[in-house]
Amino acid sequence: MGEKKKILVICPHPENIAPGQRLKYEQYFESWRNEGFEVTVSPFFSNRMQSILYNRRNKLEKVYWVLHAYLKRLLLAFTLKQYDLLYVFLWVTPFGYPMMERLYVAINPNMVYDIDDAIFMKAESVVNRSMDFIRGRSKPFFLMKKAKHVIACTPFLTEVALTYNSNVTDISSTINTESYLPVNPYSNNHKPVLGWSGSHSTSQFLYLLKDMLLALNEQQPFKLIVMGDASFHIEGIDMEALPWSVENEVPTLQRFDIGLYPLPLDNKWVLGKSGLKALQYMAVGLPVVATAIGANYRIIEHGKTGFLVKTKEEWITQLIALMNDPSLRKKIGLAARDIVEANYSIHANAPVYLSIIKGACKSPVK
Repeated sequence: MGEKKKILVICPHPENIAPGQRLKYEQYFESWRNEGFEVTVSPFFSNRMQSILYNRRNKLEKVYWVLHAYLKRLLLAFTLKQYDLLYVFLWVTPFGYPMMERLYVAINPNMVYDIDDAIFMKAESVVNRSMDFIRGRSKPFFLMKKAKHVIACTPFLTEVALTYNSNVTDISSTINTESYLPVNPYSNNHKPVLGWSGSHSTSQFLYLLKDMLLALNEQQPFKLIVMGDASFHIEGIDMEALPWSVENEVPTLQRFDIGLYPLPLDNKWVLGKSGLKALQYMAVGLPVVATAIGANYRIIEHGKTGFLVKTKEEWITQLIALMNDPSLRKKIGLAARDIVEANYSIHANAPVYLSIIKGACKSPVK
């Protein structure tokens, strides 16, 4: 047996924390290793930095850890030639021009670039536009151009990537269907549970439904479970807001009766979202009601594997129909589960990832 090929995964977050990493490429590490690859992961954020990342305090400590991370990235450059492939997720460093990215590619041009968000989009507000340089908005374009292969996750991101590179594959976020299992009894022996999963940074989209939820509750009482933002609250709604954890993620999803996936209709940034929340709900056999935008059109077939809506009235109509009819929830939920197993499971996509990895590893590093 020949010497193992070495893959260096360069990513923002430590393993098994960020959903964008966990439910994209991280869950394929085992299959890569089974194929004879040696996988090393190099996150930008340390575990400590990750723990304070979304804390408004600890500003000086954040500066320290960012500078520490840049130093680590610079030192890592001296080891790049020992790897057969660099697998870059989003960026090498988050801020400024792609200087570190240029350095890495110059040392080792065998690079696969994986992008799951429209991080290159200009900010919508005047204040945030002034931060575009700091945000490193040009980095994805450089990495797309230089990569041996680009992995996108939505039709929009694929279209953008194809303007820079002809080797582009669209692989959505994917689900381990052996752990995401449908257990819902599909009954009305309890108050219907509407559920949402995300983070404190994306719960702003759930707040878009505040007026709708209050109006719905007047017509049809329900319980709302929010996972990922323990501070979320809407006065007048029977709700439970929980922090996210790996251990409780699937059990909490399995408590839902209906999954909610709201997105703003007036923000092009959401065109880069892969529809991960919808896929998680669908994998545990839940009917999903989602905003009719972006990748949701690809994932959800309206009326068969979920419902796509735009207006407050459409949200209320579809939710009431599902809350009142457990047989409809079962029919939609199990059909949604079938779609995930066929198109968005690890089993369905592992061979695609392996083909890309093997192809990009062919060129020896000089």
